[in-house]
Amino acid sequence: MAGASVTPTPLLKDELDIVIPTIRNLDFLEMWRPFFQPYHLIIVQDGDPSKTINVPEGFDYELYNRDDINRILGPKASCISFKDSACRCFGYMVSKKKYIYTIDDDCFVAKDPSGKDINALEQHIKNLLCPSTPHFFNTLYDPYREGADFVRGYPFSMREGAATAVSHGLWLNIPDYDAPTQLVKPRERNTRYVDAVMTIPKGTLFPMCGMNLAFDRELIGPAMYFGLMGDGQPIGRYDDMWAGWCIKVICDHLGLGVKTGLPYIWHSKASNPFVNLKKEYKGIYWQEEIIPFFQSATLPKDCTSVQQCYLELSKQVKEKLSAIDPYFTKLADAMVTWIEAWDELNPKPSISNGPGK
Repeated sequence: MAGASVTPTPLLKDELDIVIPTIRNLDFLEMWRPFFQPYHLIIVQDGDPSKTINVPEGFDYELYNRDDINRILGPKASCISFKDSACRCFGYMVSKKKYIYTIDDDCFVAKDPSGKDINALEQHIKNLLCPSTPHFFNTLYDPYREGADFVRGYPFSMREGAATAVSHGLWLNIPDYDAPTQLVKPRERNTRYVDAVMTIPKGTLFPMCGMNLAFDRELIGPAMYFGLMGDGQPIGRYDDMWAGWCIKVICDHLGLGVKTGLPYIWHSKASNPFVNLKKEYKGIYWQEEIIPFFQSATLPKDCTSVQQCYLELSKQVKEKLSAIDPYFTKLADAMVTWIEAWDELNPKPSISNGPGK
């Protein structure tokens, strides 16, 4: 039948979890069914744990609410934000898969310029499975895409690239703006579809958005902590950006790549700019000092694992950012608690030295 969508053969079906934070019924999954149904979902329910969240039939999922988080992590549950989408990072911690894709429940399937539905998950997987070029910028963007290559003058010794740790997707319709920009441009919509993927260069930070994001959990998972946000905290809506600044410093140190660009999703709903301003206003001041901190942050050579890098970064946060506000002391402590909880739930396999040893 003309126009009927054919379910694609799922890539990495048994190696990827989809993590969704939510406070509502997940009817949005119906639109994603052709792309998501083969995969396992981890749903992190925010807010009132007594509320029942309905998930459409036919999806393979596990659902965690605040009671589950407290039961599983005990006192360490204090590091997981409450009443904020930052709670999603609990899903990263309990997953046992190599890859994670996370999406917000107000994001729908976008269409490309030809009118075809975009399989965002498939494009993220393609991004993660091919190398990045953080050390030398290719002016044709991603040289590993079909129809592209390395341009003249690109060193042959660097064409092998670096492993890709993060794939950062974009959004059509409602842009990911802060509250002041939302207030100035309330009717602005993103209609530009740019058919490009690029590697963010080494030494360059970016504002990571968590609503259309995939990453290699084995390469960078322990650094994907979305901080302390929401209920009881002086700041919100900086959870994904905090994680993005941390992972970028660590990826640069460990020689890993971060890609941004395709795929697009359709962001359907603009959040209230006045509510957002209340959540963001301290961050808008603080970021003017936070960004230079991350721009100048360096990690010692003996930090060779993500956990070591992250704990070192937490020390530097406490030393250098606590003067801005006592919140950063609390956040630095939560970063340590997060790593302790991660390592408890994800113990490293013991290495045998062979018979008799």
